Amino acid sequence: MYTEINTKYRLYISNWLLFMFFLVAIMIVVGGLTRLTDSGLSITEWEFFKGFFPPMNNDSWLAYFESYKQIPEFKLQNYSMTLSEFKVIFWWEWAHRFFGRIIGLAFLIPLIFFTIKLGVKKLYNFYLIFFLICFQGFLGWYMVQSGLVNNIDVSHFRLSIHLLFAFIILSLIFWSYLCLTNLNTKDKKINNYTPEFFLLLIFLQIIIGAFVSGMDAGKIYNTWPLMGDSYFPDDNKFMNLFNLSAFSDPSLVQYLHRNLAYLIFIIYIVISYITYRNKFFYLFKPVIILGLIILLQIVLGILTIMSGASILTASLHQFSSILLITSSLYFLFRNRFS
Repeated sequence: MYTEINTKYRLYISNWLLFMFFLVAIMIVVGGLTRLTDSGLSITEWEFFKGFFPPMNNDSWLAYFESYKQIPEFKLQNYSMTLSEFKVIFWWEWAHRFFGRIIGLAFLIPLIFFTIKLGVKKLYNFYLIFFLICFQGFLGWYMVQSGLVNNIDVSHFRLSIHLLFAFIILSLIFWSYLCLTNLNTKDKKINNYTPEFFLLLIFLQIIIGAFVSGMDAGKIYNTWPLMGDSYFPDDNKFMNLFNLSAFSDPSLVQYLHRNLAYLIFIIYIVISYITYRNKFFYLFKPVIILGLIILLQIVLGILTIMSGASILTASLHQFSSILLITSSLYFLFRNRFS
């Protein structure tokens, strides 16, 4: 499909996609900080158009604050919060929503231009990405709603879906960029689907990581490599891992997150062995990059646990997950199309 686009427009589209990649990556980091600062419920209405601009006067600020006072998070947790303290969490959530609107416009306007120049047929996959961007906005509000009535936090299941779709959007944009800038295709070399399985594990780890974040599970068992005095959390039974309720149990979710990281590292060792044993020289660089980022992610994960999920280490850990997804996609692409 991309071969039908002339060189000039391939260059324009690839630069646009690279710009969108960085916007979405920044959005993921801002979203993580919004969660870490407990700011996500500060705006209690959808405000698709109205919320484009922040409060401009004191009356507007008081109206937002009064709305916030009606939800359980304020009544049960932040009941002593002042207006100035409310403004801090408000700005995080407003920035998160504002950035989402900017991403939508930054994708839609060039898409319309390229459609006029090239037609819909050559760009239908970009319309899918735009649909997912719009759907992501709906998922964000669906997530926020779960914390407005009976809970002081959003549902960690809805949070994980929201984060997962952010990474799906990021991945589709990056994959499209790689396809536009690397058009020489050959048969893939590793034929046992290990790279695909590895990428699937990364996405699963992102989901479990969202569970950890949504339940503040990183603030318990702040030791490594043991969880307290043992490898398995002593406040639980091993058989509980096989119940669906395990995904709502903070200690078990942290346990799963830790051990899935170990499994990912083991699969990486397998991939490295296959690559070097078969002398796939074109994969040496992607494997090295992937290994360095995995080590960075593991170190940051350990530091996040040991710091009690401090905002700095936790945000760096989430940022490195963007690098991990990107390097995994790059390796998969080189394996398929080199």
